[in-house]
Amino acid sequence: LITPNHLAQEGWHLELENVDDPLIYKGVVFNEMKGAYSSPEGVLYRHIKESMFPDNAYRHDSGGDPEVMPNLTYEQFRTFHETYYHPSNSRIVFYGDDDPVQRLKLADSYLREFDKAEVDTAVPPHAPFEKPQRFTYPYSVETGGDNSQKHYVTVNWVLPPADDDMALQRALNILSMTLLGTAGSPLRKALVDSGLGEDVIGGGYSSRMRQGTFSVGMKGVQAEHIVGVERLVLYTLRKLADEGFEPEAVEAAVNSIEFSLRENNTGAFPRGLSLTFSALFNWLHDLDPLNPLKFEAPLTAVKETIAQDSMYLPGLIHTYLLQNNHRATVVLEPDPELQQRKETAEKEKLAAIKARLNEAQLNDIIRQTRELKALQEKPDSPETVAMLPRLTLADLDKENKTIPTEHTKAAGVKTLFHDLFTNGIVYLELGMDLHTLPADLLPYVKLFGQALVEIGTEREDFVQLQQRIGRKTGGIYPTTFLSARRGQKEAAAWLFLRGKAAVGKGQEMLDIMRDVLLTVSLDNQERFRQMVLRAKAGLESGLVPSGHSVVNRRLRSYFSESSWVAEQMNGIEYLFFLRRLAEQVEQDWPSVLAKLEAVRAILISRQNMLANVTLDAENWREFEPRLANLLGQMPDVPVEMKVWDWKRPFQNEGLTIPAQVNYVAKGGNLYELGYQEHGSVAAIANYIRTTYLWEKVRVQGGAYGALIGFSNYTGVLTCYSYRDPNLLQTIDVYDHVATFLQRGISDDDLTKSIIGAISSMDSYELPDAKG
Repeated sequence: LITPNHLAQEGWHLELENVDDPLIYKGVVFNEMKGAYSSPEGVLYRHIKESMFPDNAYRHDSGGDPEVMPNLTYEQFRTFHETYYHPSNSRIVFYGDDDPVQRLKLADSYLREFDKAEVDTAVPPHAPFEKPQRFTYPYSVETGGDNSQKHYVTVNWVLPPADDDMALQRALNILSMTLLGTAGSPLRKALVDSGLGEDVIGGGYSSRMRQGTFSVGMKGVQAEHIVGVERLVLYTLRKLADEGFEPEAVEAAVNSIEFSLRENNTGAFPRGLSLTFSALFNWLHDLDPLNPLKFEAPLTAVKETIAQDSMYLPGLIHTYLLQNNHRATVVLEPDPELQQRKETAEKEKLAAIKARLNEAQLNDIIRQTRELKALQEKPDSPETVAMLPRLTLADLDKENKTIPTEHTKAAGVKTLFHDLFTNGIVYLELGMDLHTLPADLLPYVKLFGQALVEIGTEREDFVQLQQRIGRKTGGIYPTTFLSARRGQKEAAAWLFLRGKAAVGKGQEMLDIMRDVLLTVSLDNQERFRQMVLRAKAGLESGLVPSGHSVVNRRLRSYFSESSWVAEQMNGIEYLFFLRRLAEQVEQDWPSVLAKLEAVRAILISRQNMLANVTLDAENWREFEPRLANLLGQMPDVPVEMKVWDWKRPFQNEGLTIPAQVNYVAKGGNLYELGYQEHGSVAAIANYIRTTYLWEKVRVQGGAYGALIGFSNYTGVLTCYSYRDPNLLQTIDVYDHVATFLQRGISDDDLTKSIIGAISSMDSYELPDAKG
């Protein structure tokens, strides 16, 4: 089944259309990994694994190195597939309430066609280092800018195998949460307070490989501070190992992890797949796949050990970090010339290859190029398509899923209550309408929201506040909601303070929300400066890996108020604002503080608020008066809705980033062009994405992905690509979408497109998302 064309299409191939053209590399994964290797975080993670595991399989990048990928031959590719993609090397998981016997019969109908094969996939534990190592690697940055403060530094450990010792793994999770889990955690705080970098990176403890790892460091570091970051990490760990933790910090970490385990909130990711992946982390190494799912007994054992021995967690620092020589310090240094050198080297390599080829060999590559293009343009045969299992329209649930919603008022504040089973957890959102703010204050909103829970109150500094949130709740955090509204020009724009807690601790969650809303201490210049630098660093590091979202958001900002607000609060405009704000905080703090105080004075008012609660009816009866008491303590200040002057002339834009791939978007407002809203547009958009854009932008163009988005509220339709080697060619593809649609659509394609559209609307949701 694996042919040379599979490698050529999805992996790599040499492309030459005419004998006088330059030889080039093409391939979907080849271009995908070029994009991945343009992301500093991606480069860093690859080098961390390479440095910590130089002698086993983890040193390799599973996605492939684009500089090495062209060395992969078809014979190697086929042999690898035949060996490792054999059913004998598979792990089969079923999840759901269907008949187990029928499941096994289904599996047997496929597996009986194969003979058993012996496949050795063991990853032996890596031999420990005799002494710690240090590595420095370059990464690409834009030319012409100030790159002095753009180094990455991480200190990384490989831990001895924990195997099936789930209690030890839970203990290391708790240790990691205590050290790094919140803004007030001691190791994170020490790094941020040092001013040696802009933000903390690394993630702490991970158990997703044969051996656990622990990583921590900083980004946005000047060259002269690289050694200082490493020394501070080790000094802080030694200090904590010798002196121990504050009991409140440990309690907060334990409660946060226990709450997360009991809630088992996988977001939009199906729980069955989440459980499968958890089991696989053990199963792939021939360990018990069910052990990772049994958290109760190991967690209880760890809690009892911590209660009996306050130095248990500090002892883990000694054993697994300070006394562990299997440590690698990895530094990324900015290199504005690296991308150009790579591109030049690739061109020179290809030119040298072409120079060695005779006329017959060149013609052979031209023939292969044309054959591959013909294959890419050839539709799958009906017989091939018929082999794929598929749903029919009859399989779809015809009933619309409704979420119970009761509209009421608490202390005069509009309140929505959703009667859903939540397993004893109360989910609360307190919203503040952003349309009461003048437009110049919108960029401050996210930072203000973060300040509510990360800057401290009149009675607690931010460390104490973070510990209190961790001890008493499952988390309290800000989020924004931005959406166009059907038939209205003004967008829905809200800042929400979201919280969740066990029902028995609902009052304590309300008390914390009261304190942060009424007594937050915004006048903390240093803490706010840290928050601005972290936000700036996060946006900058997301430009390359999330470039498709960046261009799509900015494109849409020309067409609708909601997307314009999103650009001011999340996009390129927000990044520009943060860069200016970082300087202003240093030079004119009183002006910045005045803006934050203005946001607080306007937003925190009963007349501007909305409450949203998800809980079962029985517990709601007890929680409702407590919520009313909280809302009754909010100021009752008159508010005025503002009109934002957001429209600006259309213009085509090009934004340069240090990447080897592009992200290309084009769009328009179909309603303004005369299109009348119809539900069929969802199926049409799905059809365009899965056929035309897939074939033209990915299969033929070599981009890793192509997407399409349509808002039935605003009429804005956009097409945008992901990790795309092309630019003008992709725009030309977008320009011919209408021509493609004029060909018509078969009944079979229409059915698949309807099912795909329904799938995107009917996504998996847990109670907190439904509410």
